[in-house]
Amino acid sequence: MKTSNALTVLVLLGAVGAGGYWLGTRSHGASTDAVLTRADAAVAPAGAASKPRKLLYYRNAMGLADTSPTPKKDSMGMAYIPVYADEDTASSGPANPDQIRISTDKVQRLGVRTEAASMRLLGQTVRAAGRVEPDERRVYAISPKFEGYVERLHVNVTGQPVAKGQPLFEVYSPELVSAQREYAVAAQGAQAMKGSGADAAGGMQQLADASLARLRNWDMSAQQIAALVKTGQATRTITFRSPVSGIVTEKKALQGMRFMPGDALYQVTDLSRVWVVADVAEQDIALVKTGAKASVKINAYPDKVFEGTITYVYPTMKPETRTVPVRVELANPGYLLKPAMYADVDLNVGGKAPVLTVPDSAVIDSGTRSIVLVQLAEGRFEPREVQLGARTDNHIEVRSGVRAGEQVVVAANFLIDAESNLKAAIGGFGTPPAKAGAAQAEGAASGAAVAPGAAAPVGHQGVGAVDSIDAKAGTVSLNHGAIASLKWPAMTMEFKVANAALLQGLKPGAKVAFEFVERQPGEWVVTSITPVTTQPTSR
Repeated sequence: MKTSNALTVLVLLGAVGAGGYWLGTRSHGASTDAVLTRADAAVAPAGAASKPRKLLYYRNAMGLADTSPTPKKDSMGMAYIPVYADEDTASSGPANPDQIRISTDKVQRLGVRTEAASMRLLGQTVRAAGRVEPDERRVYAISPKFEGYVERLHVNVTGQPVAKGQPLFEVYSPELVSAQREYAVAAQGAQAMKGSGADAAGGMQQLADASLARLRNWDMSAQQIAALVKTGQATRTITFRSPVSGIVTEKKALQGMRFMPGDALYQVTDLSRVWVVADVAEQDIALVKTGAKASVKINAYPDKVFEGTITYVYPTMKPETRTVPVRVELANPGYLLKPAMYADVDLNVGGKAPVLTVPDSAVIDSGTRSIVLVQLAEGRFEPREVQLGARTDNHIEVRSGVRAGEQVVVAANFLIDAESNLKAAIGGFGTPPAKAGAAQAEGAASGAAVAPGAAAPVGHQGVGAVDSIDAKAGTVSLNHGAIASLKWPAMTMEFKVANAALLQGLKPGAKVAFEFVERQPGEWVVTSITPVTTQPTSR
């Protein structure tokens, strides 16, 4: 009886074990099928879950022009990415390994914007520093041509405005008095000898004409000469008047001083029009042409812009600064522009015919070549190498590589480029598995896309401190520790960032953990950066 019970127990235990093994096998198979189903759903396009996908080839994960019909890895150990027919083709044409295919939801999340390449008159501005100078043709010196003495000053301060014909000073000169008397005597003699012989009358008239010419050469006015002819009396002093309306910019005359012929006693400058001489850099001088318009700004009047015209490009260069002076002439209402003032000059130069242009944000400059992403269809882009020409603040001339009317990416183009080159190294936006949740949030913050089916970004990790930030260039300098995956020692180096949003909130000195990849040989791009907070030690 005991033996029979023991046998019964053993049979029951065996049955239970067999049943448990069978149930475990079914559960494992079901779990595996579920995982495979989710993986297929992650990579299969919408509406094609039941239809097998056609594999075209495997492409290099770093965007290099290398494909393979079979799975393989590159020299860095990164697996090649499969490309399917429904990924690489659009309704308009066959597959092309040089094109970039991104799903619609990723395009929307990246914030991609496009704009058509168009023909436009591309004006260009050359900026230069300059200084205000008086117009050399409007500067007048008052210099007596005879020896004498300053008898009286009518204008006795430098900087005083004067009108044309206004008396400046009076002088006394013995030579001038003698010349007046000589002319008076000669004029009277010529008048008296009109009835005598022709030779005697002619000689006396020549003497009178010579005396008159000397008075005129000594700058006696017509009114003074007429009074001398009428009265026959020599005036003791002669008055010098301003030849132009302007400002007395120099005064050497003093009351009672003696002067010699040629001494510049006064200088009057007409400042109604002035020059601005701008120093243009050597590389820009070929663009500057006479007749072009120029805008001048003065620090003293920040709300005013003075318009002028380029009238002369000087034929010499300053070797110290490698600049060429360029003259701009402009009006000076109210005498606001003072000689020797500093000026900021914008010279408007450029071609006269429309050229093909794209917005400057459309160009990705790697340092050795320039790339533009052209949108061929929705979610499909083609990188084109372009030759660039003249630039303005907002547009760049494209000489080859793009046709008029083609849509070029003007926003998030770097992220599209990063998506194509780093697809295997960065997390994805819409990955369903819960494991990719953290990577998805991190990728959304950085603007980078995660490869379908990737549980976490594949790249290099490091920890360090922020040394400096250049938001304009989109770079960050990190003082990081050793990078084991690259066998790097601790150092300070500069990284590009995949998205400018990664720099928000960062400050020099902050401790951070970061991930990065090599986008191109020698070009390291940070795809994720997170501040590290030091936890207090519990006691």
